Amino acid sequence: MQRGMSLLLSFVFAALAGGCAFVTVDVMPSPSPLQERVVEGEGKGKILLIDIAGIISEKDRSDGLLDSKPSLVAYVKESLQKAEKDKEVAGVILRINSPGGTVTASDIIYHEIRKFREKKKVPIAACIIGLGASGGYYVASAADEIAVHPTAVTGSIGVMVMNFNVEGLLAKVGVAEYTVKSADKKDFMSPFRPATPEELKIMQSIIDSMYGRFIEVIGNRPGNALDPQQIRTLADGRIYTAQQALAAKLVDRIAYLDEVIQDMKQKAGVPEAKVISYHRRGTVRETIYSQASGGVPQINLININGDGFELLPRTEFLYLWKQ
Repeated sequence: MQRGMSLLLSFVFAALAGGCAFVTVDVMPSPSPLQERVVEGEGKGKILLIDIAGIISEKDRSDGLLDSKPSLVAYVKESLQKAEKDKEVAGVILRINSPGGTVTASDIIYHEIRKFREKKKVPIAACIIGLGASGGYYVASAADEIAVHPTAVTGSIGVMVMNFNVEGLLAKVGVAEYTVKSADKKDFMSPFRPATPEELKIMQSIIDSMYGRFIEVIGNRPGNALDPQQIRTLADGRIYTAQQALAAKLVDRIAYLDEVIQDMKQKAGVPEAKVISYHRRGTVRETIYSQASGGVPQINLININGDGFELLPRTEFLYLWKQ
């Protein structure tokens, strides 16, 4: 469902006007701009808390007919733009609780954070609260340091693509699919037929390229002490506890969010700084552990939308820990 969508409501006023009157009502107004909220503290300087929560996606979130919010990518971009203009923002903490998401969305957020670091010249820390897997760890790698809660889970370094073959199912219900194509690979990874060995080889080469980028991102992480081969050994898709990740040098330390905040204040030279977050009108953030509103889209394996039934999933490249 598109943001700002208008529904045409028609009312017949025969008794009053002897005809039809059409009234257009915008029942899905555009989201309001992000507003600053003080989470705690009273100092002049500011430590900004940005949520990377839920599935990382570039798609807008819709919780229902009348609810549409910008994607997580858009929320992070808007937050960083707002922080860049605020001279009192002395540091940024990425509060991460995500299993990852799409390759593109993870990479865009990573890029935006790195670009912000170069322009703003303020320290950035990532704090993995409960889950920072795959794309969540990819995004965390843009920060100056990665801290994890003692009970957090991280890792799942790798990339995958999911596809279904429904040829047999359709045959059972008497449905046949016909595709007219300009070349033999135009319906590459079609769910209506098995993939050929050559097509699987092509797909594997794409996966390997994206996997190589993930390895490179980890290697470029500030303070990285691992060589590419060590990273590849660790990047077999498995998840790690906080203690295992620290021992493997995938994270820099084990710490709670409040400890990360206090350390950030010292590093930024603003020991009395207040902690802030950005939110949209109608949302509330009471503590550092309350999730801010940024749009937490979901990826569904089987989609049903207002345009009809999408019984087949889209083929998407994922930096995602799929439980």
